[in-house]
Amino acid sequence: MDTTDARSPSRAAPEVTALYAEHALGLVRLAVLLVGDRASAEDVVQDAFLGLYRRWDRLPDTSAPLAYVRVSVLNGCRTALRRRSRSRLATVFSEQPAESAEELALLSEEQRAVACALRRLPERQREALVLRYYLDLSEAEIAAAMGISRAPSSPPRPARSPRYDATSRRDHDQGRRTRP
Repeated sequence: MDTTDARSPSRAAPEVTALYAEHALGLVRLAVLLVGDRASAEDVVQDAFLGLYRRWDRLPDTSAPLAYVRVSVLNGCRTALRRRSRSRLATVFSEQPAESAEELALLSEEQRAVACALRRLPERQREALVLRYYLDLSEAEIAAAMGISRAPSSPPRPARSPRYDATSRRDHDQGRRTRP
């Protein structure tokens, strides 16, 4: 019988190592989309995993460490962008760091266009889009990761032509029954 608790520090190293091996690359890609350069993205992800390791024994629920790391990566990206904007007040935000030859080889022209369009979006919109379409998270997971409440949705209303509306209004005013 295994008497070691899943939250014990001795279990943190193998658990965090396995999580890192499985998800680090995807989290780096997520961070690259948010911060715009690979070096900063790798630093953010490393810091998130280090934070997970340090806090392993204090986590309320060790059954979902990926969600914890994902939120840590998002917060780290926000911090990196805040620091970058503070240190570069004179620099226009649209100027992006030069891409390395490796990054250029990895991204197709279409991917670069999408990445460029993402960089022009406000930070929170960019986060929501990346979480939804890059990580394929549900609305509830996105809301949890971003620390916001999920907006209620209403079903779309069918569009009516102006002519139909005018005819319906006239018939109604004259006491006639309208056509469906």
